[in-house]
Amino acid sequence: MKNTNNNKHAEILCIGSELLLGNIVNSNSRWLAEELALIGVPHYRQSVVGDNFARIKELVLEASKRSRLLITTGGLGPTPDDITHETLAAVFNSSLETRNEVYVDIEKKVKTNIDISSNNLFKQTLLPPNSKIIPNPTGTAPGIIWTPKPGFTVMTFPGVPSELKNMWAKTAVPWIKNNLAINEIFHSKIMKFVGISESNLAQQIDDLLQKENPTVAPYASLGEVKLRITAKAKTIEIAQNLINPIEKELRFRTGLKCFGTDNESLPSVVLDLLRQRGQTLAVAESCTGGSVGAALTSVPGSSDVFRGGVIAYSNEIKHSMLNVSNKLLSEYGAVSSEVAKAMAEGAKTRLNADWAVAITGLSGPGGGSQAKPIGLVEFAVASPRGCYLNSEKFSSHLDRDGIRKLCVMNALNQLRLLLLSQS
Repeated sequence: MKNTNNNKHAEILCIGSELLLGNIVNSNSRWLAEELALIGVPHYRQSVVGDNFARIKELVLEASKRSRLLITTGGLGPTPDDITHETLAAVFNSSLETRNEVYVDIEKKVKTNIDISSNNLFKQTLLPPNSKIIPNPTGTAPGIIWTPKPGFTVMTFPGVPSELKNMWAKTAVPWIKNNLAINEIFHSKIMKFVGISESNLAQQIDDLLQKENPTVAPYASLGEVKLRITAKAKTIEIAQNLINPIEKELRFRTGLKCFGTDNESLPSVVLDLLRQRGQTLAVAESCTGGSVGAALTSVPGSSDVFRGGVIAYSNEIKHSMLNVSNKLLSEYGAVSSEVAKAMAEGAKTRLNADWAVAITGLSGPGGGSQAKPIGLVEFAVASPRGCYLNSEKFSSHLDRDGIRKLCVMNALNQLRLLLLSQS
């Protein structure tokens, strides 16, 4: 019988002291949140707790009073601190029983060289009675779907992301669709912006931020702002029809500051623009130390567009590898528009590319002066039609990594805008 109490929702509880200590990044919460939205399950809370019986018990009890579904990750392994199932049993005054099918499954995996002692193997077979097993195709730790009291179900998964995702898709999603009343789904589209701050963008679209369906929500990272447009509807097609006019209006208001959507990145957009023209790119980097090249080559298939780069930290390399004259270096200094221009032209010629981007600057923390302070960066883009220069003064309050990241975003965005203007 389906649970029709739509006033309740789902919660996520991630278990593991390593999460609290910051030893690993908790990517599971974000992934599960997105998955819940895709199948239309409201989700309002996430918690992280260490491997502690009392604290896990407290959080499970709280969730059971306000949620229809609790999803846990972690604490299913073979070691003594893996206590998720035994804690759940204690919360609801349940016993644990040996599940022979789990024992057989793990025994087969032991024979394929998974290292696990017999005592630990036995521990992972102990599950609450009447719980449905969530098979784990790749690991030894099964999960469960268990309804210990009317209107409340708990699903448990390992903390290993690859195991979680496999088990979720094959067992959890079908169960949720068949057992929980889902009348509407949530569908989102992410729009990505560069060259505008979150506050300025919010001012331009204040009326759109007040909408209820679809909702528009901004969130920012260094050098980039994103807007998430989320619609609630019976089907993805209906939701997309709600999102489309909002996306169109946002593009109208922001123009070229929107560089992409969803899985697109600034490097991937730039590479696609070059690919459409059948043109190639080279880079010459000083203060960024190869970060632009790394960003470009992080995109699969970039080799058909990106020819390579020169990391020219020293003046000697700028001269010998990029043909920057010693006179320019002496007269204007390495951090100058003149040297940036020569670097870009040198990379374009040396690497036989249609376009080249050059960056030279002061990312700190030392080496600045009154005339050339920390954060001063010179950019040059050599195109088939000439060389274009730009100078930026990034805040000295940023650390070295922050300045370098902004340099990468700025350089790629300059290239994007020039490619669009020369189409």
